[in-house]
Amino acid sequence: MEKYCTTSDVKITVGDNQSPPCAGLASNVLPEVQKSIKLMNSQTGVSTNNVLSRTSVAPKQNVKDIPHWYTLRTTYGREKKAYDYLISKSVVAFYPTLKSIKLVDGKRITVEESRIPNIFFAYGTEDELKTFVYDNVNLPFLRFYYRHIHVGNKIVKEPLVVPDSQMNSLKIICEADSDDVVVSTEEVEKFKQGQKVRIIDGKFKGVMGMVARYHSQQRVGIVIDGLFTICTAYVPSAFVESII
Repeated sequence: MEKYCTTSDVKITVGDNQSPPCAGLASNVLPEVQKSIKLMNSQTGVSTNNVLSRTSVAPKQNVKDIPHWYTLRTTYGREKKAYDYLISKSVVAFYPTLKSIKLVDGKRITVEESRIPNIFFAYGTEDELKTFVYDNVNLPFLRFYYRHIHVGNKIVKEPLVVPDSQMNSLKIICEADSDDVVVSTEEVEKFKQGQKVRIIDGKFKGVMGMVARYHSQQRVGIVIDGLFTICTAYVPSAFVESII
């Protein structure tokens, strides 16, 4: 049974010169008590309207209004062109690259190539990035990379968001300049399950992911949902600590 405030509750509250426990809860006050509360409010200056406004819950912020790392894709290997354009417009972006040595006209030169073909990442709200994704004049080849999810009997698509922790780890791995980093365009199951760790030493210090034996070596990897798996080179056990 729903509990109501009583006249005695109000009298005790007024006698103690304190705010009534049921102030602002008019729906829980018996009709004969409401007059007592109104009288007390007129004497003490307490407003039940103010009580209600202080306890009201602020509306939740729309997820689309919160900046995230979004995955962007291009066609025909033009991710570098799209990345440069966004950078020129002061957009924070990350373009994973891989340096390699190639022989050109008899000379050895360092070439920087995309580590994840046709993919790069940009930070902002969905609406901010839409101005570039739907810019068919300057960037007709740029789109969001979408993930598909089941909602009831329907399959809907939404832009793929990469959590900050994964993006930080991705940056560290890519910038470590190691020849033995492995990138797979498929999800490697052993890096989706198992022990989560943090690397505390070495060139991959700061990476957080799952530790597993892969390509005959112990590595720490992360799986970008539905897109790819990237893992470090060999990491000794002394360089990792478990994350509970």
